Amino acid sequence: MVPDARNTASLTYAAALRILPAAAEEAERLGVAVCMAVADSGGNPLAFGRMDGAPLMSAKIAQDKAYTVMAFNGLPTHRWYDMIADEPALLHGIVHTDRLVIFGGGMPVRAGGELLGAIGVSGGTADQDRAIAEAGAAAVTGRSSRKP
Repeated sequence: MVPDARNTASLTYAAALRILPAAAEEAERLGVAVCMAVADSGGNPLAFGRMDGAPLMSAKIAQDKAYTVMAFNGLPTHRWYDMIADEPALLHGIVHTDRLVIFGGGMPVRAGGELLGAIGVSGGTADQDRAIAEAGAAAVTGRSSRKP
């Protein structure tokens, strides 16, 4: 190992292909058509799916939710609003940051305590998107990552 370098674990394409159908199954159970995006540990796209009837604009939002999670070290997108709600400068400033999403539907994918990547879901309500993203992440983690 080079002292000025680090190894970073990351989701594989194969893992992303397990995440998408798990998320789609939850979306079908909830009766909502969504777009789903999986990103690796660098926030780069690995896989994408758009269910029949999902809103076109949701494609970019799903990708941005996955990116937001990775850009902020695994912070789920649903946690953002509560963190900035009482800080006017942030509430009215940071929300204009390109690709930042501050509502539910972006979840980290972790295994063995390591952040491997993220899933972003868009097309339902923020709560539906979050539940769908959690189901997708659980395809790798084996458990729900739901936290308040």
